[in-house]
This record gives sequence, C-alpha cells and structure tokens, in this order.
Amino acid sequence: MVQTPSGGAGPGTAATDGLMSIGAVLNVLRDEFPDITISKIRFLESEGLVEPRRTPAGYRKFSARDVERLGHVLRMQRDHYLPLKVIRDHLDAMERGEAVPLPTVGRQREGGDAVPEPSGTSGAARIGRAELLAAAGIEERQLDEWEAYGLIVPLPDGSYDAEAVTVATLVVELGRSGIEPRHLRVMKAAADREAGLVDQVVAPLKRHRNPQTRAHAEARTKELAGLAVKLHAALVQTALGVRLP
Repeated sequence: MVQTPSGGAGPGTAATDGLMSIGAVLNVLRDEFPDITISKIRFLESEGLVEPRRTPAGYRKFSARDVERLGHVLRMQRDHYLPLKVIRDHLDAMERGEAVPLPTVGRQREGGDAVPEPSGTSGAARIGRAELLAAAGIEERQLDEWEAYGLIVPLPDGSYDAEAVTVATLVVELGRSGIEPRHLRVMKAAADREAGLVDQVVAPLKRHRNPQTRAHAEARTKELAGLAVKLHAALVQTALGVRLP
C-alpha cells in the first residue's frame, strides 16, 4: 500500500496545504514501484487516470487521494496486466460507490467466459505511437532511429508496451550525457540475452498441461526478471566502482 506523508512539509515534499509536488509523489511511489518515473506519472495524467490541481504558475499539486489512486493504477498494471482504459473505468466505478469485481481481460467464449490471451499478448498496458511521442517528449525521427536500433519495438498491431515510455525517457537522459542510441545496442543485446536465459528456465512451466503450473510460470518469470535486473545493476556498479542511491 502506498503510504502518503502525514507530517510537516519540507523542500520538494508535501506543501503546507497537504498537496504534494510531482517530485514528492515520485519519492512516495518509488518504494513500491522502483521503476516509476516523472514521465510515467505525467503520462497517466494525460490518460485521465489522475487529475492533480494546478498552481497559478502551472505546477502540478497532488492530493493524498491522487497518490493513492496512482498506486492503484500501477498495482493493477503490474499485478493484473490491465489496459489503462479498463483501469480508469474500474476506479471511476469504485469511486461512484459501485461494487464492481476486478475486470478480466481476454477474448470471450460463447457463454461469456473469458479466454486468457496467449502468453506475450495479454492485456498489458499499451499505448499508441502518438501517445508514446507525447509522453516521452520526443519526435518521430528519434523514435524511428530507436526502432532501427531495436531499442523500442512496436507490437504486431502497431501499438507499444507502456514500458516503452520508460525506455524512451532513459534514452533521452543518456543522450544528454553524450551516450547516443547507437551506443545502447550493446545494452539491448545484453537485455535480450538475460531475457532469453529467464525464458529458458521457465519454458518447461509454460508448456505444462496444468493451468496452475502455467500460472506459476508468470510469477516465476517476474521473480527471475527482478533478480536479473538487480544483478545487472550490481555488476555495473562494481565495474564502475560506484554506489547508486
């Protein structure tokens, strides 16, 4: 559960009126969602998932309810792979006091039962090309270049996994330090090899005839992916002789 501050304000944290800056919201959410970025928060706002107040100067100010709602959105994305529109409709219904079950994403059989999507095509949050450009603050030519290098790959239907916003934001940040997209191909290749290793381990579980075992494969994939990311970060820090916050 996302915990919001209840004490006094400090620089860059909660204001005396109980509202928080986007940087303070980022710090609150990062405990549970380490990969959250300011760009992701802005993108969720643009999708109508949260509506922070604006100061006369145009700065965003988030209430405790806004932060809690963002936590729900991120949790439903992470744990249930629900599209943003489904999440928005679900939360809006809950706030109207309606007793609504958690939505099930999938094709429908005759009779109304949901048919789970094949692995890799579940209802994970997706965005369109224009949404990705706006959320990451990039131009068409940049996205074209990154796609050419394989840093961002569109899905078969032309949309993108919402995580592409994070990738694009990080590519921009690295570019400001002189690290060009062509330099990042080695990182993409390493990520693909790590993903292949994880997939090799869980492949027998995914092919199992028992549905519970196949469901366990997804949880196991997340667990191994998390460990791989931590190991990668630790190895980079060791190689550079630095400690990241």
